[in-house]
Amino acid sequence: MALAAGRRVTARALLYAGAWLGRTQAMAGGGDGARRFANHRVLVEPDAATGVAVMKLRNPPVNSLSLELLTEFVISLEKLENDKTFRGVILTSDRPGIFSAGLDLTEMCGKNPAHYAEYWKAVQELWLRLYPSNLVLVAAINGASPAGGCLMSLICDYRILADNPKYVIGLNETLLGIIAPFWFKDTLVNTIGHRASERALQLGLLFPPAEALQVGMVDQVVPEDQVQSTALSMMSQWMAIPDYARQLTKIMMRKPTVDHMIKQREADLQNFISFISRDSIQKSLQMYLEKLKQKKG
Repeated sequence: MALAAGRRVTARALLYAGAWLGRTQAMAGGGDGARRFANHRVLVEPDAATGVAVMKLRNPPVNSLSLELLTEFVISLEKLENDKTFRGVILTSDRPGIFSAGLDLTEMCGKNPAHYAEYWKAVQELWLRLYPSNLVLVAAINGASPAGGCLMSLICDYRILADNPKYVIGLNETLLGIIAPFWFKDTLVNTIGHRASERALQLGLLFPPAEALQVGMVDQVVPEDQVQSTALSMMSQWMAIPDYARQLTKIMMRKPTVDHMIKQREADLQNFISFISRDSIQKSLQMYLEKLKQKKG
């Protein structure tokens, strides 16, 4: 699934896009000309006066990255990128306590290869739109952020984590018997270095706030009630830099990683479909999902 120029848009993505546009509403906002975009899984609160938009994940119960959420997120981001009023985005959760539990395992279990392909293309597209984005991206992490939730944080230019020992962050895929894709790995290495990444990925480590700060996975740890205000403060600091210079510097730093991902995108897709379709992997995912159901019960 892709929404950028020159990329194919799947039929389902178009269907979701039409539904999203039908739900988009203009509401009273918190700034001159601000508009609040209402849709099911992503709430966008843009403030034209400051040029900053807040994007809140709201896909209960744990903000899992479902196909629908991924589609809505990319559409919302594209809308902001096309509106030159906005220069920065604060990414956070509408559900304090959980930033995002990561990829939606129900999208990867008990489905057919065509669905796995559509879902993985959507995950790839999210990364390809966010990682090289010209916008300043600040993560206001107000809850636990494992796996894909951690990836969304790592994509950002600056990360602020609430100081709560329950709010762990990390790429813990190995604990589920699956492997973090190479571009997850590359994003982590670019953030905390090779040796720290190797250890974290093999052990599936989830870091509490103090350790996440120490290893460099986040840039600041602040009291829970100060996450949003700190994010706005840091956004002002980043936006004080001329856009042209900052954007070119960002691309200079991230382009090799993006180019490698684009070159290997199809191979990565086929590897994912092959891996996730294995009987052993499907059984592991089914067992894990069953355990989650029992906990809820």
